[in-house]
Amino acid sequence: MDFNLDETQTELRKLAVELLGREVTVGRLEAHEASGAPYDIGLWRSLAQAGLLGVCLPEEAGGAGLGPVELAVILREIGGHVAPVPAEQSLVAALVIARHGSRGQREALAPLADGEIALTSALREPGRDLGATPTTTARRDGGGWVLNGAKGTVSYAAEASRILVPAVTDGGIGLFLVEPAAVTLRPVTVTTGEPAATLILEDAPGELVGAEDGEAFDELRRLALTGIIAVSSGVLAGALALTTEYIRTRKQFGRALAEFQAVTVQIADVYIAGRALDVAVWSGAWLLAEGSAEDAETDLTVGAFSVTDSMLRALYTCQHLHGGIGVDVTYPLHRYFAWGKHHAHLLGGVEARLDTIGARV
Repeated sequence: MDFNLDETQTELRKLAVELLGREVTVGRLEAHEASGAPYDIGLWRSLAQAGLLGVCLPEEAGGAGLGPVELAVILREIGGHVAPVPAEQSLVAALVIARHGSRGQREALAPLADGEIALTSALREPGRDLGATPTTTARRDGGGWVLNGAKGTVSYAAEASRILVPAVTDGGIGLFLVEPAAVTLRPVTVTTGEPAATLILEDAPGELVGAEDGEAFDELRRLALTGIIAVSSGVLAGALALTTEYIRTRKQFGRALAEFQAVTVQIADVYIAGRALDVAVWSGAWLLAEGSAEDAETDLTVGAFSVTDSMLRALYTCQHLHGGIGVDVTYPLHRYFAWGKHHAHLLGGVEARLDTIGARV
């Protein structure tokens, strides 16, 4: 296994770093938060113009047709800059549709490449682990399908043009495209400040993606894990960079904080947690790209545990090293902490992830 990015992936990362570094400034983040807008539409369109939203889209939708590693490259930088856009939700859903959708469904992704729409998916259900067999059901109704059930927190549910919804059918587990207007949305508050809602489906019409054999559902589950872990890896990297700069320049008793051994040991622990999470990201994404889904899922399961355990502890360490300013909600570090907590919550917490690991071994 080679953890080095190839030439295309390296250029993709460089493009993402340059664009996000230029546009996602502290001032712009503060202005966005004050605006009350669901996401930064200007940044969303800049990402589209740079071709970053089309990287994982099929060629018939104007995309480059790339896969999970490239998805992880982009989402890690989104997390590293805590960029307020629905990239994680949209790109994961789009890659699933690109791999399992009909030609018409793939072609319908073209507006995403232009930054005109967003997508999301409803993988979680109340009281159930991420990716568990859904209790939501789907049945045939004439020439189409209707869905009934409830889904947990879905980011950008109201803003998405379509929502990917897994549901049990007579033939297995299907994945369906549902319009937000066809379901009842109940807004919920999440730590990142992004819009989210729970979904109530009552005979909501849906369009089947792929077959009822569960393959599209499994694809969504694995890619969603990849997306969450990749964003979390970027979040920790961003928090580490901010904290490293702080302890380098902040002086106490006439010395920079970085000169104190106790501080260097703690920041080293944060670095180690970040490197361990990176290994899970690149290993899982690479194995998915190579078609080794089961092996990939093992690595992604370990990565998900790291998000809920060592990553959160590392973010607490970053806060601690900043002193009192670390818990100030107006200070940039707070955004990284909020994003980290949100993604750990999406994974169900450390005990849920340990149960998942136990079930696999």
